[in-house]
Amino acid sequence: MRFVAHRYDELVSTMDEAQALARAGAPDGTVVVARRQSAARGRQGRAWVSPEGNLHVSVLLRPGVPVARLTELGFAVALAVADAVDGALGAARAQLKWPNDVLVDGAKVAGILVELAQEGAAIVGVGVNVAHSPEGVPYPATSLHACGGAVDAEAVLLALLDALELRLRLWLTDGFALLRAAWLARGPAYGDTIRLRRGDQISAGYYLGLDTDGALLIRTEAGTQRVVAGEVTNAPLPRSGSGRGAERRG
Repeated sequence: MRFVAHRYDELVSTMDEAQALARAGAPDGTVVVARRQSAARGRQGRAWVSPEGNLHVSVLLRPGVPVARLTELGFAVALAVADAVDGALGAARAQLKWPNDVLVDGAKVAGILVELAQEGAAIVGVGVNVAHSPEGVPYPATSLHACGGAVDAEAVLLALLDALELRLRLWLTDGFALLRAAWLARGPAYGDTIRLRRGDQISAGYYLGLDTDGALLIRTEAGTQRVVAGEVTNAPLPRSGSGRGAERRG
């Protein structure tokens, strides 16, 4: 595919700019990249720290698939980011956390946001901690530089776009099954205990992989559940109440 980059020194949000370009009829593969963002957002409207030196990019994609399949894009992008991270570090070190975080040694190095644009189109936003990692966040965070990667944001962008082109091509020709298998290879180990946040509720259970459409499968004290909305988190479980997770049995 052909990527066309729109570059800015500073934007409020690359996602907002990409959405505006989509409404104006921008083509598939339109890329918005900024050195800095003044009000970037992550999942569920959370603020995303965006200092210069990190990668802040959004890509407009019009893949020509049914709207219901656009949720699969997050997995393709996560794998492309993981490919770029591995390339920057010179080893296969990136792990994936459902639904859209990229980790190195258990610490978050990149996040992904997918938003629908017009019908059949989506904006995928990627933030990679290249030179800096945020402080004061409620999860372990790291940067490529801290992990020994001697790269800059431009090099990571180019590697990401190359990897994204390949992952999207495979997805469109071979379907979601191969993406799912590749994601599972970088995800948690089957049976690992995980904590899941859905709204204000946090529960614990055992990871059972992904369903055929990418939904998270988890076994809790209520039985096996299929989760399509929420996020795996390291937040502590409530001390009491309905949010308490499953106790380990047998």
